[in-house]
Amino acid sequence: MKITRKDAARKISDYLHHRITLPELANWAENMMMEADFDSHDFEALRDVISRLGLADTKEFGMTWEDCEYFLSRLGYHANIVVTDTSVMAAAES
Repeated sequence: MKITRKDAARKISDYLHHRITLPELANWAENMMMEADFDSHDFEALRDVISRLGLADTKEFGMTWEDCEYFLSRLGYHANIVVTDTSVMAAAES
């Protein structure tokens, strides 16, 4: 299986959007380190990011928001945060 920077960025995005857990992200990364072929164009960035994601569920390493920003940046992506006032949304629905 060939893995691209888009695949890795999508997994980080899935984690940030709570579609997968940190252990699921780390497990995916560990599997990719063992089984996947990294896109040769982005080999170094993919290897570095995915190897670090594989350690993200350990107490010694963990993963912060800043880590996610850095990983996405290495992959050529940028994260945006949207903050919404849920009390206003709830009042509008009433």
